[in-house]
Amino acid sequence: MIGSVLVWLRALLSVRRDNPKLLEAQYVALARQMPVMYVTLLVNTVALAVTHYQMAPHWLAIYVPVVLIAVGCFRGWDWWRKRGVPVTSGFILQTLTRTNRLSVFIALAFTAWALALYPYGDAYSRSHIAFYMAITVVACIFCMMHLRSTALITTAVVNLAFAGFFLSTGTYVYMAMAANVLLVSAAMIWVLHDHYQDFTRLVNMQAHTEKLSEENQRLANQDSLTGLPNRRQFFALLEADLAAATREQSRLAVGLIDLDGFKPVNDLYGHSVGDKLLFQVGQRLMRYESGDLNLARLGGDEFGLLKRDASDEGLVELGKDLRKLLEQPFIIGDIQVSISASLGLVVYPDMAGDATQAYEFADYALYQSKREGAGSICLFSSRHYLELNRDLRTEQGLRSADLTREFNVVYQPVLDIRSGRTVAFEALARWMSPELGQVPPGQFIPVAERLGLINRLTLPLLEKALGGAMSWPDDVRLAFNLSAHDCGSMTAVADIVSLIEKSGIDPARIDFEITETAVIQDLEQAQRTVTAFRALGCGISLDDFGTGYSSLSQLHGLALTKLKIDRSFITGIQHNPASYKIVKSLLALSADMELECISEGVETAEELEVLQRLGCALVQGYLIAKPMSAEQALLWLQGAHTMPYADSVA
Repeated sequence: MIGSVLVWLRALLSVRRDNPKLLEAQYVALARQMPVMYVTLLVNTVALAVTHYQMAPHWLAIYVPVVLIAVGCFRGWDWWRKRGVPVTSGFILQTLTRTNRLSVFIALAFTAWALALYPYGDAYSRSHIAFYMAITVVACIFCMMHLRSTALITTAVVNLAFAGFFLSTGTYVYMAMAANVLLVSAAMIWVLHDHYQDFTRLVNMQAHTEKLSEENQRLANQDSLTGLPNRRQFFALLEADLAAATREQSRLAVGLIDLDGFKPVNDLYGHSVGDKLLFQVGQRLMRYESGDLNLARLGGDEFGLLKRDASDEGLVELGKDLRKLLEQPFIIGDIQVSISASLGLVVYPDMAGDATQAYEFADYALYQSKREGAGSICLFSSRHYLELNRDLRTEQGLRSADLTREFNVVYQPVLDIRSGRTVAFEALARWMSPELGQVPPGQFIPVAERLGLINRLTLPLLEKALGGAMSWPDDVRLAFNLSAHDCGSMTAVADIVSLIEKSGIDPARIDFEITETAVIQDLEQAQRTVTAFRALGCGISLDDFGTGYSSLSQLHGLALTKLKIDRSFITGIQHNPASYKIVKSLLALSADMELECISEGVETAEELEVLQRLGCALVQGYLIAKPMSAEQALLWLQGAHTMPYADSVA
């Protein structure tokens, strides 16, 4: 029992060490209040010394109070200079513990000096001593109430000495004063206890609120899936790094990373596997971060990059390292997944002047890298700046263009090299702008696709293409390209179907060409689109086959009628064993799937000869003929081959 009481008393009279936030709040409060306490104590001490100057010995009335006043001044000044100064948690604990221990000696010193003056004064002087001790202890309790242990120690030392001394005098007045002081002190200790409990609860609530705020701040700036900084944090870091680069006159690279092949994984295996893949990508990128390299997830399968003090050569190497990092297979359960990454970069202040430009130019560089092929790296340059300005003019021209008057179609023949017969024409868009002149399709089509304007071109161009095809023999087909936007909406599909029905042409003569990109963007919608066109009687060709990330299982679910081998595999096939093997495999695949196969982009007799040896029947390209007008197409069908390279046709 006694041991438990002693443990309780020790805890009550000691500084708590288990709550750093409470210690900090106590330290801040004492730094404001302790100087006030010492001023009050020293003024009262001077007043008591003056009233006893003529009565008590000089050593007691002068020298002892001078020493006490010096100690009090030093302690008060020491607390005063600590106001507003940043300190560590260890320093705070050390200071409060020292204050707690010194309170015993300081209280004893002042109390002993005051009681030592009692024999030398008259009744008024003795009453002054009692008043000095009572009032001073009240001031000390109030000023030290935030550090309960120190307040209790001071109160106990002063009041026990006060009560014991004045009760022993035998004078009823002093005995009554001692009882009153004890009663008032007890009440104040009770108030002190309640205040301290409220103070502790308030500090704990503030600490809890701060913790929640910090957690909310972390959640607001961290991607919940990957653990990387999120889009919001990326742009905050971008602004801060740009400001630092401006001050230090250094370079800052801003990059965007897009995962190539992520969507097919997501579609094939489901969002759960897709999320796990993104998590593993985030973990790899997180391990790659360094002091001058920050990475963030911006959304979907797009990530951001900030590299300080970057050289062009270093950025290229960084891009290659990141590409290798992400090309390594990912193991998700019993599934092995392989992807790659495209990267677009811009350097501040070389090619970008602010955060908006840096992000937009990095995005344009990423777009260019993806056009160049999966796993490409593009560093934004002055050439890209000119292209971007050109694209902006193209965008403005597209938005204001008279589609019916400015746009038309030309036709490029598809030849059966076994018979030399033209079996189809592919309709290709051309744009003659009053402001921009003749705009190449390689310029306006990517802009229209990027801006979502491509579907505005589809119906006017298809109407013109159907009009041209009406004058051809019934066994010559029309091939027409559909964009991902056209395939992504059943409303757009219905409009196309309606136009075909109104045209009067046999739908069986039409082949719609869709790209792998359009298929993998939304496989289910692509299946609905293909089903609708096949129900009408149209054929479906998969364009640029071999360049995307579609799987055979995905393609098998589409009612295709043709495959078109991309020109990248045809160009220089006679010198490229890898291309030769790929084309050979694709031709065999199309035969197994009972699909016709067209090789596009044939430009040399050597390429044509290789394709003939491989058994390819249908070809298209500049070697056969360049795109031609509707009138020239009729002449071509009549055998008047006047287009370049026509004489090379087998």
